[in-house]
Amino acid sequence: MEQRLSLITLGVADLARSRDFYGQLGWHGQEVEQTVFFQAGGLVVVLWARQSLAEDAGVEDRGVGGFAGVALAQNVRERAEVDRLMAAAAQAGATVTRPARDTSYGGYAGYFTDPDGHLWEIAWNPGFPIAADGTITIPDFGTP
Repeated sequence: MEQRLSLITLGVADLARSRDFYGQLGWHGQEVEQTVFFQAGGLVVVLWARQSLAEDAGVEDRGVGGFAGVALAQNVRERAEVDRLMAAAAQAGATVTRPARDTSYGGYAGYFTDPDGHLWEIAWNPGFPIAADGTITIPDFGTP
């Protein structure tokens, strides 16, 4: 399997509400057949009805609640940008689960959940510089 991620699909309860939430954060999407597509750097974030996603994957929708073991993250270029994005997310209806604070790796980060409980981290990490096109490349940690 090629080491690459192409799309992240978020199952949502209310497509219009979720599209509006991400729109308030400055994301611009295209809606096609009750699905919203956002270009996010080199990959795509998709909003799709939670039940439709579960049916398509052949799994049972167990509903919203509790930690799902997955966090999405956006690294930013400046420490102050973390606070700006956390405030914008809260204003748009996010639940801040951990306000931004200094991290063990010398950065600064906070967490929020979107209206469907999807966990997001907003982080400034000086060890992961961001290229002009928004991509990051993990540094060589010197381990095999």
